[in-house]
Amino acid sequence: MISIKYLHIGIDDTDSPDGMCTTYLASQIINKFKENGIDLVEYPRLIRLNPFARHKTRGNGGVALKILNDDNASLAKSIVLDEVEKLSMFDCDNTNPGVIFYDGEITPEMEKYAFRAIYEFITIDEAEKFGKSVDCEIHKFKKGRGIIGSIASISLPLSDYTYELLAYRAPENFGTPRRIDYESVYEMDRQTFPDTFENIDYSENYIAIEPKTPCPVLYGIRSNNVESLKIAQDIVTASEPIDDWCIFKTNQHTDMHIQEASRISDMKQFGCYCVEGEVKNKPTIIDGGHMFFYIQDGSGEIECGAYEPTKNFRKTVSHLLPGDVIKVYGGIGEQNTFNIEKFQVIRLTDVEYRNPVCECGKRMTSAGKNKGFKCKKCGRKIDSDEKVPIKIKRNLKNAQFYETPVSARRHLSKPICRMFKS
Repeated sequence: MISIKYLHIGIDDTDSPDGMCTTYLASQIINKFKENGIDLVEYPRLIRLNPFARHKTRGNGGVALKILNDDNASLAKSIVLDEVEKLSMFDCDNTNPGVIFYDGEITPEMEKYAFRAIYEFITIDEAEKFGKSVDCEIHKFKKGRGIIGSIASISLPLSDYTYELLAYRAPENFGTPRRIDYESVYEMDRQTFPDTFENIDYSENYIAIEPKTPCPVLYGIRSNNVESLKIAQDIVTASEPIDDWCIFKTNQHTDMHIQEASRISDMKQFGCYCVEGEVKNKPTIIDGGHMFFYIQDGSGEIECGAYEPTKNFRKTVSHLLPGDVIKVYGGIGEQNTFNIEKFQVIRLTDVEYRNPVCECGKRMTSAGKNKGFKCKKCGRKIDSDEKVPIKIKRNLKNAQFYETPVSARRHLSKPICRMFKS
């Protein structure tokens, strides 16, 4: 029996805030492959890594290609390295491309490494040492930080996955305003949601398929299946030419970055988790529009943040009260604050404790610590310091999920429309 061998190709860290996109570079490589009779074995992969990692790239994602390891393998390697040399944004100090070639079976230790790249922070030296240990052929450009994501992109198993169709602009239009027919995007969403998702943020009138950076991408449509992508592609129109397009299989919107933490104290900085806790204080907003509150459990407490870009999500968070029990999803950033991507209500308190009402009908105020209450209207005093339980109506619901808007959602965060997908 003939054993089929494959060549895995990983590429990462070729873009910059000023342009380029590793997926575009991959599409150019794929075109060169086709010209030379080299076919991909499966859809190219776009793998997003830890969104809280230091030194991350703009989209923090690596690309993987898989071809037959045959007589064309050497030519394929030359094409990849030539295109990386030609298209990477080397002028940017933070662009440090890395390319990996691997011609063996993906091993459990490689899969473990890939999950580490999503959950934790891996250094260039660690990645290079690991790559050599499993016989990867490693190519570093400048510092070569891209080898971290390159190894992960070929190694990650995908039990849950989505697809993204990326349409690319003609090079002469790079950096100019995009000319997408927005009404066609609304029509596409009406016809294909929820098979496609993250198309539009209706609360902000925000077209989410359109990048806001000067990269080569004209638009990106995300879906649970390829068939819906092709329907959506036929609906969306633009008054500028589409130079190329490519469909990627990806871990986007799967919550793959989220680890279940049994206790708050188990979580570490730059990690991504879901954890249950009791709301300690009423959420408050500070200058800049960011909202913060604490959750706590028997092991400790952590500050949680709903930041200004999450817009109306902050209003939802503001309805939380001390004593509510919630499960938060997100990650811990530079300031050791838990950045909330979504939360689920586990149990709401339906009682609020307030100062007693005086016989005259006025709500009383504190007379001082351990001095009871007094009425400013009639002067009556009571010695008790106990507040009165009041049954309250809540704007939140038990068991319900609440999420940030599309415009503020991270690549890996699973939207509610996918959470109960069969």
